[in-house]
Amino acid sequence: MGWVEVIVLGIVQGLTEFLPISSSAHLRITSAIFFNEDAGASFTAVTQLGTEAAVLVYFAKDIWRITRTWVVGIWDRSVRSSLDYRMGWYVIVGTIPIGIFGLLFKDDIRTAARNLWLVATVLIVFAFVLAFAEYWGRQTRTINNFRMRDGVVMGFAQALALIPGVSRSGGTLTAGLFLSLTREAAARYSFLLAIPAVLISGVFSIPDVFNKSDHHPSGAQMVVATVIAFVLGYASIAWLLRYVAHHTLYLFVLYRVALGSLVLALLMTGTIAAT
Repeated sequence: MGWVEVIVLGIVQGLTEFLPISSSAHLRITSAIFFNEDAGASFTAVTQLGTEAAVLVYFAKDIWRITRTWVVGIWDRSVRSSLDYRMGWYVIVGTIPIGIFGLLFKDDIRTAARNLWLVATVLIVFAFVLAFAEYWGRQTRTINNFRMRDGVVMGFAQALALIPGVSRSGGTLTAGLFLSLTREAAARYSFLLAIPAVLISGVFSIPDVFNKSDHHPSGAQMVVATVIAFVLGYASIAWLLRYVAHHTLYLFVLYRVALGSLVLALLMTGTIAAT
């Protein structure tokens, strides 16, 4: 894998991970259009460690407070009614679906799910699902009104992001809107929910990145790509939280439809290969 490809994919990962447009789809599409080769699901998983590190830094105070309260609450009943204690459980329970489906469909995620016909179609279909949620969602519930049911539903929505094109943040934001959560509340929980799944997936994918194929990155290249993803990912978090507080998600809907349509056109004309 060349340095240009590594740097470009690191930039793409950092810019798209937290937006509801699917970073895995963008990495797959970018690889196909500009480098004529799929960087692979493992490369995606490892570079996500960089963007997830950005979450850890950005939400460090919240994460520490939630973790500390959850640990104390195991023995101290007096703190169990607090949102921080309950949020710890919401994140744990919400992570279960993606863990189960990730293990059950591991091989398909790395192969069939990365077919560009599927990726492009999913980008478009879920764009309309997101638009429907934005239109019908009442957005009357804040993070203080979050319940276990919300965590479970958004956990299953996150599991759908195992398919490139769905988008982890897009799936959870959509589910949150259908649950009448505000965009800010859904986005904040989405960031917290992603932490366990991404960290576990990324760590376990590290050996797979450095396989014996001709198209694999060096250790230095992975470090550079991950650092780039971290820096741009941090900026993306700050931008998205400000954006969703004052704007609808229709901009992302239009972008998803346009990108999916472009990929379908390139596939139909034989400009790029589906696999």
